[in-house]
Amino acid sequence: MLILTRKTNEEIIINSEIRVKVLSISDNQIKLGITAPHEVEILRGEIYDKVKESAIDASKQSSQDIKNLPKLKINKLGSSL
Repeated sequence: MLILTRKTNEEIIINSEIRVKVLSISDNQIKLGITAPHEVEILRGEIYDKVKESAIDASKQSSQDIKNLPKLKINKLGSSL
């Protein structure tokens, strides 16, 4: 992890196209401004973790559904039971 000290209105540049600027500092809070290309997804850490958990849960459910697939009986039209 890279640790930097920045003051208000100072910024860091990542990969020459992402800029992170310190907008304000007060008490226990820092406001950052981020400028990045449109295709770069920017999420807060706690939101990213929830999205990741949801994707893992959905994947597990999908795997379970596939395992249960042979148990399903498919009746073709016109066939007798």
